[in-house]
Amino acid sequence: MAIEVLHLDAACDNSVHEVLFEKIANDLLEKGYSITPTGLPLELVDAIQTDIAQLGHTEFSPAAIGRHDDTSLNKFVRTDSICWIEGEMPGCAAWNAWMEELKLYLNRRLYLGLFAFESHVAQYQPGNFYKRHVDAFRGGNNRVLSVVSYFNSGWNPDDGGELVLYKDDEDMVGIKVTPAAGTLVIFLSEEFPHEVLPANRTRHSIAGWFRQIPGSDHLLELPDSAGSPI
Repeated sequence: MAIEVLHLDAACDNSVHEVLFEKIANDLLEKGYSITPTGLPLELVDAIQTDIAQLGHTEFSPAAIGRHDDTSLNKFVRTDSICWIEGEMPGCAAWNAWMEELKLYLNRRLYLGLFAFESHVAQYQPGNFYKRHVDAFRGGNNRVLSVVSYFNSGWNPDDGGELVLYKDDEDMVGIKVTPAAGTLVIFLSEEFPHEVLPANRTRHSIAGWFRQIPGSDHLLELPDSAGSPI
């Protein structure tokens, strides 16, 4: 299948996105997470929205919980549907390229040893949710950084569907992130429990994970101040 090359012009040139990448790196060092409204280049948001609009319902499958051979459907935990990104559509190919640049920057800046990235489009119909969970277990040396981005234009507070990011297992308040188009969230996969609240309209996002080189000991340690309420 031929892939159209999508060129992200001024909004995604080096001078612009490296400012964002540096902000993300500093945020990760200081508190372990980074939240940037309108963080994604507009051209990239538009291209991915076009790709999503072209996906039929048959492209999405009910999301499972667990990893590898130990997966199962659990409607008490999550009710969204997902479509894994393989880069065969223009917007998704550009997304993978943008994540590759972010990976290279964070490896230079933070010495994380990131080597692979995987992601999927998630579709939440009205009432869908994903209960509180973590993306990686401590010591598993698998998912290191979690990435979430949103592609919902004209999202209003009454639409719900917020991501809630918690600072630790004891935090019952967390910080709510509105799933508005272009918002970019990145956090340490082992450190932050999170959940997706039910939405009142169809909601689209991309969730992705950077993995480390097997056996890597490049772990980003949070400063003591990162334990303060978020």
